Amino acid sequence: MIERPLVTNEPWSRRDFLARAAAVSGIATGLAGPFGESPTVHAEDSTARPRVAFFVVGDTHFLADKQSPSRMDARSAAICGRLVDVLNGLPGTAIPDTAGGGSVAKGAGLIHVGDCIDTGDKNGRIQEEMQRTEWSAFTDEYGLTGRDGRLQMPVYEVFGNHDSPHGTGHALDKIKERNQRRPGVTAVSDNGLHYSWDWASAHFVNLGLIVGTEKKVTRKRRYAALDSLDFLVADLRERVGSSNKPVIITHHIDIARFTGPCDPNGPAGNQEWDPCDVRAFYDAIQGFNIAGIFYGHTHVREVFQWDGLSKKGTTGVGVFNTDNASHFSGLSQAFFYVELHERQLVVREYMTKDGWQTGSFTPQTWTSSFG
Repeated sequence: MIERPLVTNEPWSRRDFLARAAAVSGIATGLAGPFGESPTVHAEDSTARPRVAFFVVGDTHFLADKQSPSRMDARSAAICGRLVDVLNGLPGTAIPDTAGGGSVAKGAGLIHVGDCIDTGDKNGRIQEEMQRTEWSAFTDEYGLTGRDGRLQMPVYEVFGNHDSPHGTGHALDKIKERNQRRPGVTAVSDNGLHYSWDWASAHFVNLGLIVGTEKKVTRKRRYAALDSLDFLVADLRERVGSSNKPVIITHHIDIARFTGPCDPNGPAGNQEWDPCDVRAFYDAIQGFNIAGIFYGHTHVREVFQWDGLSKKGTTGVGVFNTDNASHFSGLSQAFFYVELHERQLVVREYMTKDGWQTGSFTPQTWTSSFG
């Protein structure tokens, strides 16, 4: 993994950006970072045309009505539907200067970081019917190819703990089916659940709930990794190799809480992600040009650098934890709009406080440099 500084650009105008860039020679400029330092970053104009743009949403939690499980819960149907309307309407619109300026590019696709539905972690006849209703509603809204649902771009989802915590269930069966038809996919794991593809010479890897399992550590895990670590190692070796192409990785569970000492002989405990599996994930990406890691699960936005040792480092790969995007229980939601430039990943957040009746960009950008 190639370590680069991660920069938070708090509100400043495009004029400010260009002035700062011009204040130094060459392509490097110092901007205030999120960790009390002023790292050196490439001064690319964030309004320039990106190599590729895409959206990242998570934790949509499509919910059926338990009293009438063949129908969607009205709150969930409304907010999930309005989110798709927002996503369809954003391309071509202006980005305010406080978020870097420019306009929203047409997205190559949408990455969903998991918990597509809400009831995949529950058992029972009614719950199984709810899962079918929820997944049907998810595919009606999001489709797969950009032409078979209401969303007007291809979709690349991973599964979360509310889709399937233990490696079985309706959502996983459907994801396996979708992976056989998903646009542009270049590799699918033997179990049909993990997959990768390329956009604009960048490599994308979707790894499901967590990244694992480190087979040298034999204790029981809380969640099923379904051999996602093995797929990642093989995929990076065979499809990235020494090319130095930028890599973007997606999974569902958050990293920070589970980064720490790895004790192979310790008790199993009940952590959502075994720290030894987290360490093995970090080891697996060493030497590769990791542009960013995206996940959800926490229902709160966090952006930081990950060094594999500390919960939040001051060096390492840029990590982007997206907020819940259309959860039925609240009005405050958000998602990421991401641009991949020549040497930078530029991430912006689009948010609502009224359940997607209105929305706006938050007044900041995050820039992760690579390559």
